[in-house]
Amino acid sequence: MAWFVKLERGIVDKAVFDRYVPAHLDYVKQLIAQGHQAKSGYWAERGGGMLLFQAESMEAAQHLVEQDPLIQNCCVSYELHEWCVVVE
Repeated sequence: MAWFVKLERGIVDKAVFDRYVPAHLDYVKQLIAQGHQAKSGYWAERGGGMLLFQAESMEAAQHLVEQDPLIQNCCVSYELHEWCVVVE
């Protein structure tokens, strides 16, 4: 499987965003349980974050990203990139 990175920026007030964080955390735990080796976090300066995960293809990665409650509830804008690992 290839690695993918979703870079995101919050586009709603923190109170609205925080409503969907528990569902987002459950979503990430599901990705982990399904073998996508997901890692999620936020920027220290607040206002955005990153999800690193594995998927079979860009199309599969896009489908997975669309299941994120933060995306479904229009809390973030995002970019999705395939990440080519050079050194492990």
